[in-house]
Amino acid sequence: MDLFQMMEQKNKEKESPLAARMRPRTVEEVVGQEHILAEDKLLYRAIKADKLSSLIFYGPPGTGKTTIAKVIANTTKAEFCQINATIAGKKDMEEVVENAKQTMGGYGRKTILFIDEIHRFNKGQQDYLLPFVEDGTVVLIGATTENPYFEVNGALISRSAIFELKPLTPEAVGTLIDRALSDTERGLGSFDADITQEARAFLADQAGGDARRALNAIELAAMTTGRSEDGKIHITLDVAKECIQKRVVLFDKDGDNHYDTISAFIKSMRGSDPDAAIYYLAKMLYAGESVTFIARRMMICAAEDVGNADPQALVVATSAAQAVERVGMPEAQIILAQAVAYIATAPKSNAAVCAIGEAMEKVKETGNLPIPTHLQDAHYKGASKLGHGIGYKYAHDYKNNYVKQQYLPYELNDVQFYRPSDNGYEQKIKEHMKKIKREAEE
Repeated sequence: MDLFQMMEQKNKEKESPLAARMRPRTVEEVVGQEHILAEDKLLYRAIKADKLSSLIFYGPPGTGKTTIAKVIANTTKAEFCQINATIAGKKDMEEVVENAKQTMGGYGRKTILFIDEIHRFNKGQQDYLLPFVEDGTVVLIGATTENPYFEVNGALISRSAIFELKPLTPEAVGTLIDRALSDTERGLGSFDADITQEARAFLADQAGGDARRALNAIELAAMTTGRSEDGKIHITLDVAKECIQKRVVLFDKDGDNHYDTISAFIKSMRGSDPDAAIYYLAKMLYAGESVTFIARRMMICAAEDVGNADPQALVVATSAAQAVERVGMPEAQIILAQAVAYIATAPKSNAAVCAIGEAMEKVKETGNLPIPTHLQDAHYKGASKLGHGIGYKYAHDYKNNYVKQQYLPYELNDVQFYRPSDNGYEQKIKEHMKKIKREAEE
């Protein structure tokens, strides 16, 4: 790099956003992610020893995926290449692979290939990398906001160590805010700006674990706030509120957080916690989730987890599903909340889902067992010659509209699939079945 290029690079860094300028240069400067970067952890030791195998980092935006990759670039003696899957194609990868082969053959140095947003590569593009990762031509470092087990080639997954990055804690974000305001080389130290404790706590919380979001707000505050009489820039709570605006909910309707949130929603209703269920409902609605998708999941929950302990739950869920399509948002959220509260507080039984699950397994196991002849259709000419329908007892001719006879195939005599619980209406179902069977034997 000549003098002109060095000057150009310095000017470019100077004009970069604060979040980019404050990116840690060493592993010791990384804030948070102690579960993978503490001194006794594998990733820390591998970075320090420059003994890296292929890695995939995944987690929400602003948690440090690219940061850790940059730290590795600053630490390693290997050749380091970076591409972004949103704009790169197969030709770019071919060029990296060819250079990697020459670097290994000519200098005996490995090449680390960092692919940001790796989930954006299609299957063919990911397949292309596989043999070169497998033979060590490149050491792959992938970064993704999506769960790699859903979005990345299984063969690449099996050859990579997976590290999940967590949203930064408010304490960690607060540390980064302090660092940015005091750093005179890369941060805002030369601006002579300070921040109140209330504003600092507010930004650390509202960032939602995203360091970039907090640093962008601090930079905006420092650049747009006039100096006070004492010559300083004071970042107050009101200034902070203006600079960060609305909190961004981490919720990708096609991604990992989508599945985590709907899972928590269902499990909260199943677990009879209406407060948690309505919270996750609000989170999905706030993020723009489809009300019809939410309603479908509620109908399933009403049947699967409430069942006949309260048959009305499915009626409520189905009515809600119809109502939200006719009403639309924002009023639809009231209808959904009512139905969610009903399902969450209803008595629970999974007897129906267990019954169909066991019956499906039995069908799979036993095959096509013959139906008892007295139950077979007798409404056609010649049926009686085959014995079909002969001996059938019409239930309505008997007390309680019940008579004991063989309904299951004879090979499954006395097998029970549906076992009503003691919860809600199912207790009445159980008592009713016991009563009619007992009286039929008297």
